[in-house]
Amino acid sequence: MGMIKAVGLGFDYQNYDEDGQAEGVSRAIEDVSLDVREGEFIAVLGHNGSGKSTLAKQINALLLPTQGTLYLDGTDTAKAPELWKIRQKAGMVFQNPDNQIIGSVVEEDVGFGPENMGIPTEKIWKRVEESLAATGMTAYRLHSPNRLSGGQKQRVAIAGVMAMRPRCIVLDEPTAMLDPNGRKEVIQAVRELNQAEKVTVVLITHYMEEVVHADRVFVMDEGKIVMEGTPREVFSHVEELKRLRLDVPQVTLLAHELKKAGVDIPAGILTIQELEEALCR
Repeated sequence: MGMIKAVGLGFDYQNYDEDGQAEGVSRAIEDVSLDVREGEFIAVLGHNGSGKSTLAKQINALLLPTQGTLYLDGTDTAKAPELWKIRQKAGMVFQNPDNQIIGSVVEEDVGFGPENMGIPTEKIWKRVEESLAATGMTAYRLHSPNRLSGGQKQRVAIAGVMAMRPRCIVLDEPTAMLDPNGRKEVIQAVRELNQAEKVTVVLITHYMEEVVHADRVFVMDEGKIVMEGTPREVFSHVEELKRLRLDVPQVTLLAHELKKAGVDIPAGILTIQELEEALCR
């Protein structure tokens, strides 16, 4: 069994009328099955309302399945006594880092989680140092988070999660509020963590360029997984992704249009370098 395994996963949101009375449910996830290996970097794509954020919240038991089962490191997330263990193993990073940063100094904020876990002081500071180094934020350890850029704040939020030593980190649109440079900073930090620490990464995003280096991509629509594969395999289906109201990386779209115009290049071009090489052959 992998680090994350979903079997026939389903989830319903309760609907309420103006008086607060229950009046039925809305299905957000329908029959989702997947198996994510330890140390794997996966990306989940989908338009608004596709179910990807609901899936993310299932992984660390912020939401519990309505049907089916989700296992994290072999543990059923629906077992109430296991919730604390599950949330130690799966850390969440949300869109807005300000919602996760509570310390007045960067290093204090990063150490907050381990302190609440009862980790001895000397081990807390060791974790703080390692997490700041891993996210490239050591030089800012004594800075106020309020004086950092959006990308730097998100790195601090990631460092805070990493200091808790999770086996898996789930990032729910972590760059949605950042400028292009901030987005690049955060994704680079996530990639380095994945490669150096072998942490399982689940990235939920709208930005196609961010998933080019993922191991696998899952595409969701109407609560179901409708496409799965490597980035190259998924982005080879440009027209199908368009029908799902999704974009592809700009260089992939350019290569697709050139191919339609008769230029002999392979499908699924992901980088400018690949396109240059294909055109020079």
